[in-house]
Amino acid sequence: GRGVMPSIVCSVEEVLNMGYVIAGEKVTSTFKIQNTSTLTLRYSIQLDSLSSTRDKDRQRLPSFIMSSLQRTEFVGTQNYNGLSVFSIFPTEGEIDAGKSQDFTVTFSPDHESLYYSDCLKVVLFGKKIAHVIHLKGAARDHPMFVEGGVPLDVPIESLAVTLPVSPQEALKGGNVLPLTLYYRTLQEPVKSILLILEYIEGESSPVPAMTELKVGAIQRAQFASKKNMEFSFDSLPLLQQKGFTIESAKGTVEPGQVKCISVSWMPPAD
Repeated sequence: GRGVMPSIVCSVEEVLNMGYVIAGEKVTSTFKIQNTSTLTLRYSIQLDSLSSTRDKDRQRLPSFIMSSLQRTEFVGTQNYNGLSVFSIFPTEGEIDAGKSQDFTVTFSPDHESLYYSDCLKVVLFGKKIAHVIHLKGAARDHPMFVEGGVPLDVPIESLAVTLPVSPQEALKGGNVLPLTLYYRTLQEPVKSILLILEYIEGESSPVPAMTELKVGAIQRAQFASKKNMEFSFDSLPLLQQKGFTIESAKGTVEPGQVKCISVSWMPPAD
């Protein structure tokens, strides 16, 4: 007899990020697996979210309240409708020696969340895990989004219904300035984002503290449009009095693109 080691090469190394999708819509992506061994490989694709032991695994305390921040659970937000957020086709089959197989990943979230994730495993002959891919995606209710700053939530959702907090309530008791970004097409404020700028005073010429926001527009497949989306910042005079500077007060973003906007702070004399 002759012992042969099965081997594959995957076009995706570790993470497949599906990007932003409008909640209720879906997007697809593909990756390729090549059989680099000299024998036919029998494969199956497994998702951690569909694991038979997942309910048992979820009885552990979540990582964000434990002393260790090491994350061992890669399954994030799931759909309310009970259907899989990520689906793969095909899920099993054979790849002949030297041949390759294309796989299609579909991301179909049904509500807004930044923490959709799953773990995809390529299993050979029902026992050998040959490759692992972490699937990620985010869903928004609106075609424009803003990201940046310090996370104000945790990556595990609660089933409880929570009421939104008004900006006035959120600002009570703290020296915080509200900065509102409006989408001109929607005319409604987005959720709160917390930017922290730390200025260090030194002997040399002063350098302002810097951070950035990212404003993006989601490309929608069924409503393909090349029209740029507009955004603008509010309360700029108040911010400038306190030493804050926004790179651009308004601008446009192309669908499928992300624009970085720098925010700087120099403490005023008072």
